[in-house]
Amino acid sequence: MTDKKLLERITINPRVMTGKPVIRGTRLTVEFILNLMAHGASMQEIIAEYQGLTTEDIQACILFASKSLENTVFMPLKVETV
Repeated sequence: MTDKKLLERITINPRVMTGKPVIRGTRLTVEFILNLMAHGASMQEIIAEYQGLTTEDIQACILFASKSLENTVFMPLKVETV
């Protein structure tokens, strides 16, 4: 599936979840799905827990986050010395 098709699964509406990016047709935010995965939930576990969710929805969350960080510049607050 193309990036464009995946990203069409993510919507932003100021009236839904205070404008956070969500999976189309749900109130599940990209942030929530990524947090579940960061804490060890597998795609299969998330799909089993949230009926109607697909692998492509979760892939879209990952791609959205990746694209969101693409042009971000991070400046270290402190330089570590060894």
